[in-house]
Amino acid sequence: MRRRRPEPGAAQDADERTVRTAGYALLAGRDFSRHELTERLLRKGYGAAVVAEAVANIVQEGFLREERFAEQFVTQRAGRGQGPLRVRMSLREKGVEAETIAQALDEKTESDWIQAAREARRRKFGLEPPADRRERAKQARFLQYRGFSSDQIRAALGPGDDDPEDDPAP
Repeated sequence: MRRRRPEPGAAQDADERTVRTAGYALLAGRDFSRHELTERLLRKGYGAAVVAEAVANIVQEGFLREERFAEQFVTQRAGRGQGPLRVRMSLREKGVEAETIAQALDEKTESDWIQAAREARRRKFGLEPPADRRERAKQARFLQYRGFSSDQIRAALGPGDDDPEDDPAP
């Protein structure tokens, strides 16, 4: 069955309650950041003032919490093998405030991020450590693209033949 589109201008004339109901329907599917929910409702054709009022009411009622969204987002992305730098950038793009991002990222310890980097490396390249410098560099670039720091990458790749600590003193 095809959905009927509202008549032109119908969404623009919607009241706050209608827009809030549409917001609840979106939130029933997954969590959104405040910015994302506002953008989604605006794309549906609702007026900016009514959307702002509806989203403010949804936040006030506790149905939308940026902290919860950010925590779930960090957990989900870390599970996918993305590092803290990439997750931070994605959250910024979704309009989450810097303080909320920092708080959500601080929930994960450095060892959690190292484990995520190791798992991402293992999924992509297998159990064997890099065989030579070229392979090590390739894997390091992959992890860097995924948003892991250089310390996390070094820990994930393990000791290598290009580490200065491994070279004997002259």
